[in-house]
Amino acid sequence: MPKMKIRGGDLDLVEYEFSPFSPGEKINALGIEGRHLAPVEGKVRATAPGRIHLTVLDMNRFAPNRPGGGGVGFALQISCFAEVECTPRETSIDYSREPIVRHFVAVFKEATGYSGGFSIKVRDHENKHVGLGSTGSVLVALATAMNVALGEPLTKDEIRLLIGSNYVEETEDGRVTLGFETGVGPAAVTYGGMAVMGDELALAYHHPFAEGKNVFVIIPETTVSSSGREEFDLLMNRARNLDYQDRELKAYFILMDLIPALERGDLKKIGEVIWEIEFRGSKRAEVEHHGFLIYQHMSRLREAGLEFVGMSSVGPSIAVVTERSEKEMDEILAPMGLAIAISTKVDNVGLKVERIG
Repeated sequence: MPKMKIRGGDLDLVEYEFSPFSPGEKINALGIEGRHLAPVEGKVRATAPGRIHLTVLDMNRFAPNRPGGGGVGFALQISCFAEVECTPRETSIDYSREPIVRHFVAVFKEATGYSGGFSIKVRDHENKHVGLGSTGSVLVALATAMNVALGEPLTKDEIRLLIGSNYVEETEDGRVTLGFETGVGPAAVTYGGMAVMGDELALAYHHPFAEGKNVFVIIPETTVSSSGREEFDLLMNRARNLDYQDRELKAYFILMDLIPALERGDLKKIGEVIWEIEFRGSKRAEVEHHGFLIYQHMSRLREAGLEFVGMSSVGPSIAVVTERSEKEMDEILAPMGLAIAISTKVDNVGLKVERIG
């Protein structure tokens, strides 16, 4: 298997062996033992929002085999859903990305002690590897639906930690491999609003965000990949190096400026904090990954007076949160050769669960 190098400072160079494995292997059940199960009749549907991941706090504190690093993000009103029904033995999966579902089913069964099967149908928001969190949202919806179908043996936080500790992406040959996970996505989509994470998947703070405001997602064309080896090289090398320099400053901005602005609902101040972070540490590396053009687009959006502009995750999606209308937004974007890809709002509710038969 290929080995990938991780470099932080001048004396910090290690190799990580990229080792795909079959779904159901390398499970981390976090010491959770079998619980009392009370399977319900019929199907359970869980619907989870998407998410915008604004920044990691310190990429030196996470890797494919270590979830964490802290971060900030918010839930978005674009949805994924999972429908689950208990079966006597076999598990059937109706979803294009079957390996990640099959792997987490194995994780869930080991943690709960469930010996039966599931009939599973999953649909995502179909915006993959552009920074909108399709994998995390799918796993939250899936885990929640399975949990309710078994009488809720696990808490929301236990589900969130299981997802973060067993986060995988599929490979081309049908296997899976450990992925990068800060816990921002599962926390934001579970509880809604804006989530602030500490290390080790600790949920430090969450709060409603930009209620009633518009969110416009712009997805500029890019010639670089935001997944696979390219993502690994970016996050584990230049991004880590820059976070050595700026992690304390980013944490200060979030604790001393972002959280108070969220408390008073000050979108303009929140936007100023996020804009400052776009030029700091690992966030700078993520934006630069796509070339100077992303910065140019975001700068022109800020110059047009938009309150909140930030790139999600490793991009290239740009999120704008504003009081402006879609018509006004179109007028701003047209001279830039850009268009709105998604017009929506912040999701301040989070997970929704219903029995459908």
